[in-house]
Amino acid sequence: MAFQRITLELDAPVARLTLVHPSLNVIDIPMMEELSTALAEIELRADLSVVVFAGSEKAFSAGVDVAAHTPEKIEEMLTKFHAVFKALVASRKVSIAAVRGHCLGGGAELAMVCDLVVTSEDATWGFPEISLGCFPPVAATALAALVGQKRASELILTGRTFAGHDAEQFGLANYSVRSSQVMGKVADLIEQLTKLSPAALAVTKKAIYAWDSMHFDKGLARAEKVYLEELMKTDDAREGIAAFIEKRAALWKGK
Repeated sequence: MAFQRITLELDAPVARLTLVHPSLNVIDIPMMEELSTALAEIELRADLSVVVFAGSEKAFSAGVDVAAHTPEKIEEMLTKFHAVFKALVASRKVSIAAVRGHCLGGGAELAMVCDLVVTSEDATWGFPEISLGCFPPVAATALAALVGQKRASELILTGRTFAGHDAEQFGLANYSVRSSQVMGKVADLIEQLTKLSPAALAVTKKAIYAWDSMHFDKGLARAEKVYLEELMKTDDAREGIAAFIEKRAALWKGK
């Protein structure tokens, strides 16, 4: 199919999936659908063993489209967005995220579930959903396994942003380098991986995530249920989203 929100380059054994939704690569429902289609295509290709996710120098992704959080769209959005993560976790391909610029919310979630992450030192990471009266379901499910419970709680509950070098220190990234060096470091990783057995990489990845993937599926289903049945029924969640769209300060009611 012809993609509008992403580009997909297949040069065996590497697939390169780039977000191209200017200016900040906001992830809307059409992009979610394209990501799922691309990942399904990649998975069917036995000659591909590595998939690289990238954005632009300005933004890996600033997160999920806030307009998709409205009551009439939220269930469809969560279903389609979480399908991308389930496909990534179940994939037999080694995934690498190349992060530069803004990496926020759903964009940070997309990067963090990749097997390997290279970030620029000055990239801006964060999970700011709490400022909208919401929470990030994937991060709520999986972030603690990467950075520890206390750090995960801090990042999700405060919504503060942090730099790429902090992301490496926290355990969200493997490498933190200058922005101009990100793609070079990704190329180094690709060179190492493509010298190895694709079959061995696939099976080893499955073994590494055997325990986490079971908890991820159950945890994400529970987080999604809480999001839809509890969070989205609060006045504050509706107010936070409306305030963002209307570019005004939220008036919290505490209910």
